[in-house]
Amino acid sequence: MNSKTEFGYKKIFASPQSKDILISFLNAMLYGAEPTIEDLEIIDPYAAPSVTGLKDTYLDVKAKITDNKTVIIEMQVINVEAFTTRVVYNCAKTYATQLRPREGYSKLNPLIALTITDFILFENTEKFLTHFVFKELQENFEYYNREIELLFVELPKFNQELEHIENLIPSWIYFIKNASLFEEIPEKFASMTEI
Repeated sequence: MNSKTEFGYKKIFASPQSKDILISFLNAMLYGAEPTIEDLEIIDPYAAPSVTGLKDTYLDVKAKITDNKTVIIEMQVINVEAFTTRVVYNCAKTYATQLRPREGYSKLNPLIALTITDFILFENTEKFLTHFVFKELQENFEYYNREIELLFVELPKFNQELEHIENLIPSWIYFIKNASLFEEIPEKFASMTEI
């Protein structure tokens, strides 16, 4: 199964039996493999517009995690026009549509958008995992509560060989990048039950 296709990615990470797999993957990507997320709820990733004329949103995975945070995940194979703008739009729309009419802003919960690309997005860094939050431009302090976070995994930048992989973060990225090439699960992953 190709984990980089919409069908494959959703089957592996967003099917009803995938909860433990998604928890492991999100703990690795969002929290440095610390067991921060103990439980989650996979929710419908289709976001119909609540306002007439607003564009539909199709996400690969959407989940409610610890501390009432929402995580949206998108796997993108082709670098389409205005992709980075689409990421921000999907994030902003998902964040804003949490509120019902007459609800106060205190009801909004933080949002994390995790985007996995099969192309290079940021030419100015060699890092395969980047993490963005709102910060003050000159003094570099963070905006309150990390209301919106953007994380990106750029698969072409990940070049570790299987024998050199030592922990869960590169294991998951190696798996996503190479799953379609496996005839069986590599022995290196035998102790990682989720993989």
